[in-house]
Amino acid sequence: MLAAVFHRNGGPEVVEVEEVPVPRPGTGELGIRVEASSMNHLDLWMRRGLPFEIPMPHIGGSDIAGTVAEAGAGTDPEWIGKRVVVDPSLAYDWYRLARSKGRNAEPFRVIGEHTQGGFAEFAVVPAANAVELPEGFPAETAAAAGLAGVTAWRALMSRGGLRKGERVLVTGASGGVSAMAVQFAAAAGAEVFAVTSSEENVRRVRALGARHVFDRTATDWARDVHRITRKRGVDLCLDSVGEAIWPQLLRGLAVGGRLVSFGATAGPAGKVDIRLLFWRQLSIRGSTMGTPAEFRAAMDMVFRRVATPPVHAVLPLSEARRAHELLEAGEVFGKLVLAPVRQRA
Repeated sequence: MLAAVFHRNGGPEVVEVEEVPVPRPGTGELGIRVEASSMNHLDLWMRRGLPFEIPMPHIGGSDIAGTVAEAGAGTDPEWIGKRVVVDPSLAYDWYRLARSKGRNAEPFRVIGEHTQGGFAEFAVVPAANAVELPEGFPAETAAAAGLAGVTAWRALMSRGGLRKGERVLVTGASGGVSAMAVQFAAAAGAEVFAVTSSEENVRRVRALGARHVFDRTATDWARDVHRITRKRGVDLCLDSVGEAIWPQLLRGLAVGGRLVSFGATAGPAGKVDIRLLFWRQLSIRGSTMGTPAEFRAAMDMVFRRVATPPVHAVLPLSEARRAHELLEAGEVFGKLVLAPVRQRA
């Protein structure tokens, strides 16, 4: 089969599309004929060589949609022929078990990071992670929604505790997770504020359901939030930017407000004015991906067309290197999807 592989860390030039053996499912696993697999910033970080424990040579791609071609031992053969989307989380229960004193648990891992992923014609995944697609549902949409959708859902609903009527600020709104968060928040009845860049992205984010959208390159968005909320601030902020804007985000929270972080694209060392933290009784919470139940809740919203991941482009697998270049250059609104164009058993 063909796969997008890198044998060493580096820039986009290390990504090669080459022939590799077709993986075979083991006990409790399914072999998927990949129809689509979407890019995440995780794929860039792994390629660059940040401290991830990945198998090398490596095939990225945490988001996978396709048709079940083979069922491993102990797996219901009725899966064969079904079209599925794959939950990218492995052993997510580690987050709960790790808090239990004296308990050992398999560590949390991610498909396409700790395992070989979906940037290939075939992939192997646990059967427990497969969710059947509604009839005729586009594989590209399903693949674009997985990791982004579950991350947005958990950050907003479980960690953020979003309630109807609240004001929520979403940063980096042109990204895959944030674009889903805007839609989830709007569907929940929140008043959505969003920060992005460029006039075109402002229009796109507004079309997703954000009421107030700010071009960070042209306006003082923090001052605008302060003005629009009549100095009250927002109840919840969902942030993936990090260090560069944390002071503004904390000052922009209402009394009792919550800041939920799921990324740090602009640096890991967020500055906190502790006096502001205790005086206004703010909360800072972290969030990473989500549980199997949260994945299914997010995908149900997608299947019902309540939320749809914006797809910047669908590229053939042969253009995997170009996909890395585009995402790294910050020229993407929503998700990039890779689709194999040649498949064989």
